[in-house]
Amino acid sequence: MRHRLTTLWLSTRQLAPGLATGFAALTLLPLSVFATLLALVNPGRILPGAPVLHALANHERLRIGAPVPEVTEPTLRDPVTRRNLLWLPWHAVANTVVSLFVLALPLASVNALLVPTFWWLFPADDPIASPYPVTSWGVAATMPLMAVVYAVLALTVTPWITGVFGRTAGRILAVPTGARLAQRVAELTASRAAALEAHGAELRRIERDLHDGTQNKLVAVAMHLGIVERELRRDPDNALPLVLRAQDAATDALSGLRDVVRGIYPPVLAERGLDGAIAGLIARCPVPCALTTLGPLRAPAAVESAAYFVVAEALTNIAKHSGAQRASVTLTREDTLTIEITDDGHGGADETTGTGLAGIRRRVAAFEGRTEVTSPPGGPTLLRVELPCGS
Repeated sequence: MRHRLTTLWLSTRQLAPGLATGFAALTLLPLSVFATLLALVNPGRILPGAPVLHALANHERLRIGAPVPEVTEPTLRDPVTRRNLLWLPWHAVANTVVSLFVLALPLASVNALLVPTFWWLFPADDPIASPYPVTSWGVAATMPLMAVVYAVLALTVTPWITGVFGRTAGRILAVPTGARLAQRVAELTASRAAALEAHGAELRRIERDLHDGTQNKLVAVAMHLGIVERELRRDPDNALPLVLRAQDAATDALSGLRDVVRGIYPPVLAERGLDGAIAGLIARCPVPCALTTLGPLRAPAAVESAAYFVVAEALTNIAKHSGAQRASVTLTREDTLTIEITDDGHGGADETTGTGLAGIRRRVAAFEGRTEVTSPPGGPTLLRVELPCGS
């Protein structure tokens, strides 16, 4: 009996949230029908109310322990959206009605048990019915038997209905294997495009650094050496200062070349690890910044390099645009390498205004990572990056 009561309690706890979302689905149902009719004319049309639909469906997936797929686009072309639309009327009507009936059984049992104590308070022409009219003490004496019937129904029907509804919802909300494969191909295509774009942007940056920096410095070295050559032919005694000037120019060009090399893959990552390299970035940041590391941070070299440049770009943005007095960097390594960078500046960061956030997003997308920016006007600003580590 204790086991049955525990099962009833667990089943009730699982059905009750479904009843709440069932009422929400019932409210959303007319809008979804209207939106679907519009979308049938243009399958590429974004469905009104799609975020609410996906939120309800994903809540149901979490409730029944089903995987939560990503929505590529909120249109009828998306298999997840189609499944969610198919699930909505079933959940709004069948789930709501049956859940109300099942959840009412324990209450009906308690009510039937208490009917003999108050049935006589009702007028004879309008007696209480539970489930049949109670008009005499003899009929009232049968109510405890009805309470037992309701209780037995609750103990047996509730877990069964919970299982049936859970399995049915799982089948409706499950995205077919082919659709999941197509979704994964679309994600990989987008990731590949982002990787190519990030690679192209990196090549353009290296070319720009070499052209605008190192090349000009090497041209200056060549010019100085040409002047030295002419001076040696004309007056060797006065050539030494020119040689020293050419040497300084060569040293400057070599320093610029080292900067370009560090921009491709910072040697400090191999020497000091990711936490040490980022500690160096923080030490050079003009805004006071704190570093927090959680867990061992070692990751594949490409991931560490991406993380390093994400933090470098973010700290540059903070120094140039945020007006912040303090900032913090938190690194966490679990299945993914998570980077959280916060500052107390004026907020309002916009990716379209050239603050470097778009470049960070492209770099992270190349690794199928995630970038989230929260920057309300007035601050604070939070940049959260998740980089899969492949292990």
